This record gives sequence, structure tokens and C-alpha cells, in this order.
Amino acid sequence: MNVTIASRQHVRKINRPLLKQITTALLADLKIEKADLGIHLVAAPEMARLNETFLRHAGPTDVITFDYSNPRPQTPDPRRQLHGEIFVCVDEAVLQARKFGTSWQSEVVRYIVHGVLHLLDFDDASANARRKMKREEDCRLRAIACRFPLSKL
Repeated sequence: MNVTIASRQHVRKINRPLLKQITTALLADLKIEKADLGIHLVAAPEMARLNETFLRHAGPTDVITFDYSNPRPQTPDPRRQLHGEIFVCVDEAVLQARKFGTSWQSEVVRYIVHGVLHLLDFDDASANARRKMKREEDCRLRAIACRFPLSKL
């Protein structure tokens, strides 16, 4: 497993070793055999640039995922290898935490879970797919919160 965590924001100090442990545990729980994953913690201005450049949406968003895996064959077996990048907006995590009564640390981890699920071909384009993805996201986040002290992130 190759997981790299980079922080280019100054909104919150991040415990990168703990975040790497959390991400590695998530990948193991999902039975990912091989991963080359970059996680970038960014501020709102950088996220807005990414969002506008690659998705043609104005303003920042919470998470953007780039999948660099080769197209996989159409088989019933789930993907066991990941190759991609996840950009997490820490400013958005802070805002959403206030809105939903959670912690910004929990939101950051939620965004990483969300990004990893996208790399596993989860989709949130339709209401039904969004519900399925949200259930999986909530389940994975609860499991992580039971194993790791998110407040130390």
C-alpha cells in the first residue's frame, strides 16, 4: 500500500501519520490488495480552482477524486487495486461540521471514505445510488470512529 498524505492548507493542523493509519485501515477493511493513493488536504481557493478546472463547477466543494486506474474488465469481482488522488477541502470540512454538529476531523475522514468509495466505482449521480453510497460511507465512518481517536487528527 502506498498512501501519501499532503497538506497544503493552513486552516487546521493535521496529524498526517494518524490520517495515514486511518486510510490504510480503511483500505484493508475494504480488502484492497494494492493501492497507490495520494490524499491532498487543501484550502477553499485551491479546491475552487480544481472544481472549476476539472468539473466546471463554480466555487469550492468538499472532495474531488481522480481515478487513474486502467479500465477494469466487466466482472462481478470488486476492484482490488486503487490508483488515484483524493483532494479534501479542510475549509469545507469545518463549515459542514458546524452545519451538521460533527467535528471537522470526522468530516475530513468522511471525505476520504467518500473518495475511496468513488475509486471503488460507487456513484452518487442518482438518488438511489447516492443513498447506497451514503449508507456505505456512514458504516465505514462509524467503524473508523470506533477504532481511531478522530479528535487527535
